[in-house]
Amino acid sequence: MSFNNLDSLYRQVIMDHYKNPRNHGALPENALTLEMNNPTCGDRIEVHLMIEDDLIKDVKFEGEGCSISLASASMMTEAIKGQKLENALAMSETFSKLMLGEIDELSDEDMGDAEALQGVSKFPARIKCATLAWKAMEKATNQGE
Repeated sequence: MSFNNLDSLYRQVIMDHYKNPRNHGALPENALTLEMNNPTCGDRIEVHLMIEDDLIKDVKFEGEGCSISLASASMMTEAIKGQKLENALAMSETFSKLMLGEIDELSDEDMGDAEALQGVSKFPARIKCATLAWKAMEKATNQGE
């Protein structure tokens, strides 16, 4: 597949997650919840996590923002749901490195559709948009310890 076709496919995946977000909504009050915002872009994401025995049983998000931030939140929820907390945090670290251009591609790690956001690394102003939900997930799990 040529670069242009792959780029187009990634754009379609991002727009699909933006227009049809997965795991959008809230969880019960006993869920770990953390809200973060990106004042530069106006993004606001609230992540809700249900963790039992170090396993992410459920995850949802609410908020508003640009297509990158909302698509990334949707992709993150799909990638981490059902994962061990340790794996989810490792995914977040890998995703951050991918966004910062510290790695060029994902090796063995299956992060679902989140790979479609790898082109964001070329646009420094959009990196915070892409990583917002992931950072909220990290902080929420740290507050739950």
